[in-house]
Amino acid sequence: MKRAALDGWIQKTEGLAVLDRETILALQLKKLNALLARERERGGFYAGLPARLARLEELSSLPFTTPEELARSPGAFLLCSQGEAGRVVTGATSGTTGLQKRLFYTQGDLENTIGFFAAGISELAGAGDAVMIAMPFSGPFGLGDLIARAVERLGARPLRTGVGRTLGELRKELHTERPAAYIGMPVPLLGLLRYAGPVSLRRALVSADAVPASVGQNIERLLGSRLFPHYGSRELCMGGAVTCAAHGGMHLRENHVIAEIVGPGGRPLPEGEWGELVLTTIGLQAMPLIRYRTGDITRILPGRCPCGSPTRRLAPVRRQSPEDLPERLDSLLFAQSGLIDARYTLLERELRIQAVCLPGAHIGLPEGVRQLFPGKKITLVTAQAGEGTVVWPGKRVLLRQKDES
Repeated sequence: MKRAALDGWIQKTEGLAVLDRETILALQLKKLNALLARERERGGFYAGLPARLARLEELSSLPFTTPEELARSPGAFLLCSQGEAGRVVTGATSGTTGLQKRLFYTQGDLENTIGFFAAGISELAGAGDAVMIAMPFSGPFGLGDLIARAVERLGARPLRTGVGRTLGELRKELHTERPAAYIGMPVPLLGLLRYAGPVSLRRALVSADAVPASVGQNIERLLGSRLFPHYGSRELCMGGAVTCAAHGGMHLRENHVIAEIVGPGGRPLPEGEWGELVLTTIGLQAMPLIRYRTGDITRILPGRCPCGSPTRRLAPVRRQSPEDLPERLDSLLFAQSGLIDARYTLLERELRIQAVCLPGAHIGLPEGVRQLFPGKKITLVTAQAGEGTVVWPGKRVLLRQKDES
């Protein structure tokens, strides 16, 4: 089995003759110390940290960075002038807080992400393939545009599908453009596959949302192939870890990211144990972060990937409660083959479920849903999907503190 394409990209990007575990750890320590020296010289948020560490293990002695700190003082984290930033993004980012954060990237940061994306996408698409990109297109160097540039770099043809399209429009694009691969969120993909019937899609990279068990299983059955999950966030300049052809977890972009897993109280956890993902972005030029608490729950898979890559791998990532409620609801509800889409509203005493179904399909309320919300009233409202139905991208849960009067 061939090694993860990410390995070749890391070697080329860093000018390494070989890529093994020792080389990766030495590279990370070198880049971490260069970052600490820059921070000391800059006099910003991390100016009080040591200028150098003797061993990579000493990273765990440094304080955490929280989403609240990043949202409160974005300028304190910036290591370049605002004029040098090739892209500025404002919005809610990873984790459970929903805080509005302002993030800056240089052209070098964006170029590195395009290269990383191209390596990951090469596992499922190549020259001559059409690739449906069902991600937001927010202008030059936005997420959709970065993916499209990576697809073009492979000699493939990007279809700038975007989000907010009707099922009729999406089905027409599938039948006229005949894409071989899909890049987007998992639940909209499952709904589209169920609605459109037999299509040309054979492979998919899914990101920007968790992949509930029943959702992933049904997508793979309809595609006839395994999924390629990806993990990213705006704090990472969108790209962080991606699956190889061995499907043995998501390979971390370790030349640019150091990942830790911590338990209650911030205690470092060994490989194999579930905890919160903490990231140090040693490869970012504009706004690197040190020991940033993502609020995401995962584990680092022990041992080597079957492909032979020495890079560490993440298990599937989920949000901390209550943000993981949609994932658990999705897994229960989308086990029903007639479901196209669903949106949830959680009130103080009631859970409301809006479901979109295939024409003629019957959708019920699995008993597991009642077990998730004991004592709450659960209201299920269904509607039939049609050509003009718009799928709901992104988060499908609305949390409210009190019932509406």
